[in-house]
Amino acid sequence: MAIAFHNLNSDAGLNNLDEYLSTRSYITGYQASKDDIIVYASLAKPPSAEYVNLSRWYNHIDALLRISGVSGEGCGVRVEGSSPVSEAVVTPPAADNKESAVENDDEDDVDLFGEETEEEKKAAEERAAAVKASGKKKESGKSSVLLDVKPWDDETDMKKLEEAIRSVQMDGLHWGASKLVPVGYGIKKLQIMLTIVDDLVSVDDLIENYLTVEPVNEYVQSCDIVAFNKI
Repeated sequence: MAIAFHNLNSDAGLNNLDEYLSTRSYITGYQASKDDIIVYASLAKPPSAEYVNLSRWYNHIDALLRISGVSGEGCGVRVEGSSPVSEAVVTPPAADNKESAVENDDEDDVDLFGEETEEEKKAAEERAAAVKASGKKKESGKSSVLLDVKPWDDETDMKKLEEAIRSVQMDGLHWGASKLVPVGYGIKKLQIMLTIVDDLVSVDDLIENYLTVEPVNEYVQSCDIVAFNKI
């Protein structure tokens, strides 16, 4: 079962995470993984120095994302009930949160040895029929991606920038959590997570043909892949 953290933008949530990291270098395992990225992206802002263990971990993950990226698979983690504490945090739509919660609940409730129910059989048959009718290949896997989206300057409306990014919709693409990160001179960039179905979405194509062309490029100067992990 996935590890769960609660209310990471509250004092109690930060204290619990700081205590959790007092005996650990990473959220799970012995190397940085997508679990670290999920928790990192859920924090509204860098933690204060009073959270010694959390600050150490945050600065380390931040450095990895800037220099080499994170490729570890992880063991699974959920972040629940984290609401933004400042205007600098951009939150995902309620529909995305609900969909994420449903997906996580489904993963926890999977019975690998149980018998297939009639509803499951029917759903599988309908899915197979839809795939055959559309002529598309069967979905083989998913990936979790963290993007850096940079505006033109400090006068760019970051709320409209995020709306423009999220307006890009296609089969196999699901936008996740996001936040604003200062880069200097009053400019902030948008860090946003997304999940893609590998057979249906190419991140390079998404950036080149959707996120950096009209009308989105009215707000977006560039997009960079910070982390890319198979799910």
